Amino acid sequence: MAYYASVIIDISHEKLDRTFQYKIPEELFSQIYPGVLVFVPFGIGNRILRGFVIEVTDYAEFDEQKLKEIDSIVEGGVVIESQLIALAHWMHRNYGATMNQALKTVIPVKQKIKAKEQRIVCLCMDENEAAGQLALYKKKHYVARARLLEELLIHPQLSYDIVTQKLNVTANVIRALEEQKIVKVIRQVDYRTPTGHLQKKSYSIELNELQRQAVDTALSNMHQGIHKTYLLHGVTGSGKTEVYMELIADVIKNGRQAIVLIPEIALTYQTVMRFYGRFGERVSIMNSRLSKGERYDQFLRAKNGEIDIMIGPRSALFTPFLNLGLIIIDEEHEGSYKSESLPRYHARETAIERARMADASVVLGSATPSVDSYYKAQKGEYQLIEMTQRATYQPLPACDVVDLREELKSGNRSILSRKLQDLIEDRLAKKQQIMLFLNRRGLSGFVSCRACGCVMKCPHCDVSLSLHKDGKLMCHYCGYEEKAPLVCPKCQSKYISGFKAGTQKIEEVVKQRFPMARTLRMDFDTTRSKDSYEKILSAFSSQEADILIGTQMIVKGHDFPKVTLVGILAADLSMYASDYRASERTFQLLTQAAGRAGRGSEAGEVVIQTYNPEHYSIQTAKTQDYGAFYQAEISVRKIMAYPPISNLMLVMFTAKQQKQADWAASYLAALIKKAQIAELKMIGPANALIGKMNDIYRKVIYIKHSEYHQLVRLKDRLELFLKDRKEFKEIHISFDFNPMNGF
Repeated sequence: MAYYASVIIDISHEKLDRTFQYKIPEELFSQIYPGVLVFVPFGIGNRILRGFVIEVTDYAEFDEQKLKEIDSIVEGGVVIESQLIALAHWMHRNYGATMNQALKTVIPVKQKIKAKEQRIVCLCMDENEAAGQLALYKKKHYVARARLLEELLIHPQLSYDIVTQKLNVTANVIRALEEQKIVKVIRQVDYRTPTGHLQKKSYSIELNELQRQAVDTALSNMHQGIHKTYLLHGVTGSGKTEVYMELIADVIKNGRQAIVLIPEIALTYQTVMRFYGRFGERVSIMNSRLSKGERYDQFLRAKNGEIDIMIGPRSALFTPFLNLGLIIIDEEHEGSYKSESLPRYHARETAIERARMADASVVLGSATPSVDSYYKAQKGEYQLIEMTQRATYQPLPACDVVDLREELKSGNRSILSRKLQDLIEDRLAKKQQIMLFLNRRGLSGFVSCRACGCVMKCPHCDVSLSLHKDGKLMCHYCGYEEKAPLVCPKCQSKYISGFKAGTQKIEEVVKQRFPMARTLRMDFDTTRSKDSYEKILSAFSSQEADILIGTQMIVKGHDFPKVTLVGILAADLSMYASDYRASERTFQLLTQAAGRAGRGSEAGEVVIQTYNPEHYSIQTAKTQDYGAFYQAEISVRKIMAYPPISNLMLVMFTAKQQKQADWAASYLAALIKKAQIAELKMIGPANALIGKMNDIYRKVIYIKHSEYHQLVRLKDRLELFLKDRKEFKEIHISFDFNPMNGF
């Protein structure tokens, strides 16, 4: 059987679509795989050029007689691009994207941005010679040459810009002096660095006993060449960042590099300050708010070995470090680590695969680990490391749960409970700070009763029904629908509706109730500009405000010692999102929010406002008891066969005509049933969470199986079936494994 390789000749991003197919000689077949660097004959003259293999197949795209053969493998041809291409191939296989989509994700530069150059004009002769030359120029009235030489005798090195702009010396004059070997122009790459305004500080933090044990556990394996995935479960304030930095220091000492992933841009300010304080200019950051030039320069610096640590969201995972030793994923439970565009990769799984390729270790850190990760730690796939106390041994904050149903009965219709209002007054009097967190996740339209807390749920899927504009309640897992009730079916109250409250509304209420308090609001509207996160967090940290109001971006990893009160408004909202992970997300958000209180010398207090105080997510968040939450949640997952007990594959159908999407979904559903795969369960077809978007109709099928590889095999078979099928030409079909958000 003949085999063929698709080869990229030019690795620049805009050329990734241009692949060329070559025959694989029989003697080379065992050595050819994605990422391998090969010599191939190219063009009319068959010039021998280097290229990267991106795919191996038994299908010839052209006449086999016209295909050229790979010449040979490049000896010692392991470069960082080889590893990234191999990683792209793994993503292509595991996440249902084309190879080209995967390549454009891992080859990080979207377009070639010209590097900024810094030019320096240097004097090339000793003082006596230069003085003689200066006298000659003055005699001949070479005014510009004399002016430049005069300045160089005082300052032997001058910026090219100063020479041309301040001294008014033209480029022609500089070139003439270069030719006479009187001066030379040195060109240096002037990197656009996003950490340029930061200052390195002295570092002298002693690890406590639990932190030292965590570090020693990982290092004892790493020093023996044993590379594992560790789940670092530390309560809020336990000092996980110090553990990360100690591990990174050891990795750098041994000549290797580290990637630190953070869930979203709001974390960069405090996180980068701490890392830069210890490691200085060897740290860089990557985030979506950097300019294209800044992003290009950071990857260039990493590839050239000029930095050791890259900090950023999931895209930083593809930093081209050639000697990667450690990947850290902070707040590993966060949903933002899952890509919502093709390829729909999860940074956690992809990091573990990249670490395997690079012989590196992975540390997953969280106060509230994802159920998936904790399940794998319990099974022994990850090594569990626990830190059960705060770094300063301060107690966890006291927590009060307020039943909003009782507030309503007693006549309080305010967003703020009486208990929370009293505590805010107390903290303002003591000149302490307060954070008010609005749990807006899941605000897409669940319906609940404010009198008894009843939520309209699907009788088949254990998720809430979503309210649509036509007055219907719908389940986006199985398609079940019913009419929205006018009164609560449980207590007959008329207070049944969707929840409507935003951060602006809360800010108005707070200002009205506490007119002397200084407030800051942090949400999507107030953080649109490049430095807005940093400005708001810096202002609050400097105690320029008493109360910080915001959504989940204010509760992730920030450390404000003067915050002694956290109010969690509408804790239920995320609990009833149309998503099987809703209870998990609620526990995580509430625990993370509660963890912001009492991190300094003063004790902290938390108020959780809810319509459903009995729910296990609320009760376990109150005591920050992750173990109790996990046991309750994994029991539900077992009953419903949801991840991590089973694996879930989403098949999404989109088309311009509704009948096309309906037909394609029904056709493939029938095909899957016909395959009769043992233990496979299928739900749907059903309308997607948003059934129509930008005039495109969307249908979904959910498929469950205990074995992940069985779902990957099914995806491969479906892709093979759909290849070159004309009847599916106008229908886009995509796949997602263990989706993090409702579709």
